[in-house]
Amino acid sequence: MVNTTIAAAIKKHTQEMIAFRRDLHSHPELPFEEVRTTKRIAEELAKIGIEYRLTEPTGIIAEIKGGKPGKTVALRADIDALPVLELNNTLEYKSKNEGKMHACGHDAHTAMLLTAAKALYEIRAELKGNIRLIFQPAEEIAQGAREMIKQGAIENVDNVFGMHIWSTTPSGKVSCNVGGSFASADLLVVKFKGRGGHGSMPEATVDASVVASSFVMNLQAIISRETSSLDSAVVTIGKMDVGTRFNVIAENAVLDGTVRCFDIATRTRLESAIRRYAQHTAEMYGATAEVDYIYGTLPVINEERSALLAQAVITQAFGEKTLMAEKPTPGGEDFSFYMENIPGCFALLGSGNAEKDTQWAHHHGCFNIDEDVMATGAELYAQYAWSYLQQAEF
Repeated sequence: MVNTTIAAAIKKHTQEMIAFRRDLHSHPELPFEEVRTTKRIAEELAKIGIEYRLTEPTGIIAEIKGGKPGKTVALRADIDALPVLELNNTLEYKSKNEGKMHACGHDAHTAMLLTAAKALYEIRAELKGNIRLIFQPAEEIAQGAREMIKQGAIENVDNVFGMHIWSTTPSGKVSCNVGGSFASADLLVVKFKGRGGHGSMPEATVDASVVASSFVMNLQAIISRETSSLDSAVVTIGKMDVGTRFNVIAENAVLDGTVRCFDIATRTRLESAIRRYAQHTAEMYGATAEVDYIYGTLPVINEERSALLAQAVITQAFGEKTLMAEKPTPGGEDFSFYMENIPGCFALLGSGNAEKDTQWAHHHGCFNIDEDVMATGAELYAQYAWSYLQQAEF
């Protein structure tokens, strides 16, 4: 299953990969603004000889055409950065764009996929099918995958694979579980309207702050009493905008929150319950309620055969001790949209190493990666694609 030529090619290009990642890290760009990043990827693909096309407004779709007929497998890397101030002041490749940072590892994903592409291009004559390379913008705002799909990223694709650097997993360990990996990530806005008035005369008012507070306190019963203990779910109100002055009873309250779960049926039940709780709470106090439930990402559910193939590749390429079963995360990933209609899987590549100070949480200003794991990531991309195309039963 494992191709030894791929392993040798990855080793040969490792230092170039690290240098490319550092270049991207020094020049982070926000979602749909990745102009320089797209240009750098295009330059590298042209050097290799891989055909590509630019997507709008940023991003690239490329294709390695195999020498033998077969299916098409897609490999995806996200390319955008975050509006985070980098605190790694001693890094020689620290961000040069103030207030912008690769604080989630997308720079590494991009460099690893490019390196995998170099290895796969060397053996293109042996490939039983084609390999689609997706360099996707705007993952951090959960819009890039859908935009790439609109522009043909997975047309005629039979399987899709992606991965994410993961700082809470020990360096060198890799996880690709069957089933739930990332949660759906939805946005929630609840608006309550009461009747304002003077703080000394509450009897003449409907206090929106009381309505909102009651709703927040009661909301968690949706999880504790209406959701099965076997189904993981989270409902969080992260922001409340209520009132205008110390002696004015609030007429309006606006609450912002998020909803996370690993199952579409659970997601539907949660939305329905939230709307019911908001409406009934408002009615109880004589107020009105308006709920905006905004769908974000779908849950990332690894298809069984794809995940088992990835596990086999991991153990054969890097040894049985490399494979681990990481717990699903309630974080969101728009990779889920690629798997809405085609099978695939998503792996987590451990990068947590306290000795190298790479154990910081994603999106933190001190986030960094253990660059020693990048060779594993690049090879996993390439070996998965190779192995998938070799499997007649798929």
